[in-house]
Amino acid sequence: MTTVLITGGHSGIGLAAVRALAADGVDLVLAGRSPDRMKTVADELRAAHDVAVSTLTLDTSSLASVRAAAAEFHGELDTIICNAGGRFDGPVTYSPDGYENTFATNCLGHFLLVELLLDRVADGGRVVWTASGTHDPDSMDGRLVGAAAEPDAMALAAEGRLSAGKRYSTSKLCTVMYSYELDRRLRAAGRRVSSIAYDPGSVPETAFLRQMPAPVRWIATSAAMKWVSQRLGVTTSDVAFSGAALAELAVDPAHADGSGKYFQANDGKLAAVRSSRISYDEQRAAKLWADSETLVHPRADAVPADDDEPAES
Repeated sequence: MTTVLITGGHSGIGLAAVRALAADGVDLVLAGRSPDRMKTVADELRAAHDVAVSTLTLDTSSLASVRAAAAEFHGELDTIICNAGGRFDGPVTYSPDGYENTFATNCLGHFLLVELLLDRVADGGRVVWTASGTHDPDSMDGRLVGAAAEPDAMALAAEGRLSAGKRYSTSKLCTVMYSYELDRRLRAAGRRVSSIAYDPGSVPETAFLRQMPAPVRWIATSAAMKWVSQRLGVTTSDVAFSGAALAELAVDPAHADGSGKYFQANDGKLAAVRSSRISYDEQRAAKLWADSETLVHPRADAVPADDDEPAES
């Protein structure tokens, strides 16, 4: 039986993906920071499709939470889907580990999760990274959100100057580069595990805009705005298609050769396309990987002093 672990599988694109996977008889591990919502989804999937569904409490913004979830999980996996993430508008905020929240949540948490669970992924398995077309400054998606900055993990972890849009697009650039660098490392190690990057397109009906004013959310989800976005060249999709495409990339044999590629859902079609020029820079990717390891590992064996308050997870 195929087993897939997904972060953020209890809402939005992730929820559409797990429904598609369960309908195909795939067992699931839902990992996220909302135990009650995950339980509701798990109960639904078990009842509807008679599949095994377990849950892990995991907050990708907290390295301690990621470590605890990985330690709690016992079993083998066919696919890890790094799907959870968000954009953090307003004043810059920081994770329990002291890292800027966008980079911590969208990048470092998933990076650590994959490092901790990669040995549990079966031969022929996959790691799928949910990215975004906003990572490419030469695309309309990137121009509208804010051109991605240099993928420098150390600078991004301490970031306090970039706009929310630039923090988001840069985190997605790093996600694509993680995917490519993992592919190179897996091939060098002789492992038959695929690493795939995925852009679900602009899907405004998800919770992505939840911090925006209600009128902005209404306009963004209107048919008229979708028409305008398409004419402008924005990569557009909807929850159902993007979720089904994510499920397809996770398990469909048709994508067995998808490692090291970047797939995009756009107007009802899923295709492998070119990502941004900088995303193929192997030297930058190797540095991003090494610096990310430095950021996530020094705290692994740290023991707080008796008078220290433990970080919330």
